Amino acid sequence: MMLFRYVCLLGLIGAGTAWAQDYVPGEVIVRLKSQVGSQASYAFLGKAHSQKEMNLKRSWGKLNMHHFQVKPGQSVEQAVAELKSDPDVLYAEPNYIFRKSTDFEAERVYNRDQVMAIAQGDPTAAYETQIGLAEVYQSMQSFSGDYRPIVAIIDTGLDVNHPVFVDSNALWINEDEIAGNGIDDDGNGYVDDVNGYNFAYNSSNVWDDDGHGTHVAGIVLKVGLDIMEDPIDQSAIRIMALKFLDGSGMGTTSDAIEAIYYALNNGAVVLNNSWGGPSYSAALLDAVVATYDRGATFVAAAGNSATNNDAQPMYPATYNVPHVLSIAATTNLDYLAYFSNFGVGTVHVGSPGLNVLSTYPGGTWTQMSGTSMAAPFVSGIAALMKASAPEMLGYQVKSIIDAEADPVSHLINKVMTEARVNASASIIAAGGAAIETSQPAYDPSYMSRELASELTDGGGGCGLVSKLYQEFNNGQGRGGPPPLGRGLETWYILVILALFALPIALRTWLRSRDPVNRRRHPRYDIQTAVTMNLDGRKLVGEVSSISLGGVRIDTNAWLDQGGVVNMTITSPDGKDQVQVEGKVVWSEAQKSYGVAFDEEKTGPLALSAISKWTKGLKKAS
Repeated sequence: MMLFRYVCLLGLIGAGTAWAQDYVPGEVIVRLKSQVGSQASYAFLGKAHSQKEMNLKRSWGKLNMHHFQVKPGQSVEQAVAELKSDPDVLYAEPNYIFRKSTDFEAERVYNRDQVMAIAQGDPTAAYETQIGLAEVYQSMQSFSGDYRPIVAIIDTGLDVNHPVFVDSNALWINEDEIAGNGIDDDGNGYVDDVNGYNFAYNSSNVWDDDGHGTHVAGIVLKVGLDIMEDPIDQSAIRIMALKFLDGSGMGTTSDAIEAIYYALNNGAVVLNNSWGGPSYSAALLDAVVATYDRGATFVAAAGNSATNNDAQPMYPATYNVPHVLSIAATTNLDYLAYFSNFGVGTVHVGSPGLNVLSTYPGGTWTQMSGTSMAAPFVSGIAALMKASAPEMLGYQVKSIIDAEADPVSHLINKVMTEARVNASASIIAAGGAAIETSQPAYDPSYMSRELASELTDGGGGCGLVSKLYQEFNNGQGRGGPPPLGRGLETWYILVILALFALPIALRTWLRSRDPVNRRRHPRYDIQTAVTMNLDGRKLVGEVSSISLGGVRIDTNAWLDQGGVVNMTITSPDGKDQVQVEGKVVWSEAQKSYGVAFDEEKTGPLALSAISKWTKGLKKAS
């Protein structure tokens, strides 16, 4: 029989609100009002280090924007609130987490022979007719342009050895970098970045450990090249692999920003972004604005929750920067895909996104669905437009794609153009268009956002107590107007609450007297990061207390009782980690979920490391 130690998860008690934790624990992004190199700027950075005890992780000099690790023991919300009150700060925010824009994993992977057989009867071949790919393929036969636009695939990476990318000569190559010598030859701050860079793991290895990015990149090529052909022709565009999403399809604002600036600084003119999230980031907005200022095209997947982005925004797709193309997914019958987000005010155009056949790691192929698949069709169109008209700016590219899209009745009141893209018409129009040498002026307007507003309705109260609390506040929650008179009714409610609370308090006291229920190990206050893998889901949180018996975790994630959890806990100084495994359990005493450690799999080394961590920590109450 396996032995388990109990790990208590912090429950939501009372009718309070829950902190939405879709961000990296202990990290913030700050932009200053002052100019780079100014006395005020240097003064803030000095103060951040000496007084605020913040550790600078990286900076984006031109914007005077900085990525910090907050001081030990300080929560992200505390740090953000403190920074916002600083007169030198333009904005401060958490380092938010974003995810790939598909929930549909590859169900079956095919080799070359299998995929050729499938392609013959592929129902999604209708996409080629829908958006005019046959005409594009024909026109590309006579294409002789020397300019091959670069498309940045900001995603999970790329299988750079896949025959489609190798044989078509589609890979972008940094000619100023010597592969494998361990030297930053071009002095751009990245070692051996020959085909791009891996920002998720700070490495030159852009290998796609998820498959999403390779599939997306194949779709981009598919617009101007029959990727089923053997031998395959040379691609008219180049693919730059920028990995910021990890193997589970998750990435951070800071890494996304780094990837975007890398793309711009290395010649990318189209940026494909098949990822997103509900968290508004002013820092990410600034990076998107930079792509507009440089004349690039920014394509973003609208999202896959079948919701209206006008009411529930998804970023970066919902940023209203003039060149951003937000893409919905359509079917081979020109319906809006059942999973696709929409929005007549925020989503611009539809594009094929259901069961799309494309490349996959290991030199293989697979079908995937999502707005992740719809967006790269548009990126491929934009790139071929740039091949025909190299001087065309991103705003004009977007305008032509929108104008040349085919009206579709099923998209009425779903997307802004009420239309689905037409690759052939867009590329032809670009080739004959008069080039606009300027774009509309755009200055970003930052949303004022209180982090505490990112909370769930109704809080964590339960049953009658929660209902009484809400009625006590006249349905207004915290800060609402007092109920009528606050007189006798108030005392009735307080008495009822006390009657409910008395037996609970008594039972808790009695249980505490029982030696079986007494705490086996001293518990210490701590603020450090934890990542959890539960049934394939990667969750993040913060450890607020720790002991040899387990940890208390602050997280808003839903945990399934009985599920096996693998946890990686970071030491207080950030220099060490331990891995533990256990099962989700219910604690009747704590009225909360927890994780019971499997002692055999946790092992003495992990417990010894935790014991060392607790030295010098304050005991928890």
